[in-house]
Amino acid sequence: MPRLSACHTHGTIEAGCDEAGRGCLAGPVVAAAVILPMGLRLPGLNDSKQLSEADRERLRPIIERKAIAWCVAIASAEEIDAINILQASILAMHRAIAGLSISPESLLVDGNRFNPYEGIPHHCIIQGDGKFRSIAAASVLAKTHRDELMQKLHAAHPHYGWAVNKGYPTLEHRAAIALHGPCGHHRMSFTLLSASPVREFYLP
Repeated sequence: MPRLSACHTHGTIEAGCDEAGRGCLAGPVVAAAVILPMGLRLPGLNDSKQLSEADRERLRPIIERKAIAWCVAIASAEEIDAINILQASILAMHRAIAGLSISPESLLVDGNRFNPYEGIPHHCIIQGDGKFRSIAAASVLAKTHRDELMQKLHAAHPHYGWAVNKGYPTLEHRAAIALHGPCGHHRMSFTLLSASPVREFYLP
């Protein structure tokens, strides 16, 4: 387990920002922003992709209870189709930042692309969710909240298997799209079937 840094700049209120669901064929992209107390220890915290589902679910309520502030926000499949997945991911992060009960003085953003947010300086950090506690915490919240949302969407559309694949492009998910066609939660700007153009799968 890597040793995560508590902060980027000492004496600054920093919010870690991350998203989940960029590579999915269905559902929203979900982002989180988290401000952690400087001395907070969260044993087992890491990039959410490196954690088991059980560990993520264990950490989620601890993060939500002990964070100084946190917020989760989404950009819908329709917004993804309208402005592309990168811009939708940034939009979701902006919404999460806007929802914080405390305004941060600096933003730590996982990845290498971001649009400035209302004059708050930001730092883009490649693989930041494996380097800074606040970004790792945001990755856990984004992932667990999105998984929970896909579980709920699965109840209305069980034939896509979202309870298991969470909207990612598994063979089973693509086969279900081929059999049933896409629904309103699918991202029509994505290639839903690897060998077929997206335009064939628009609903009338």
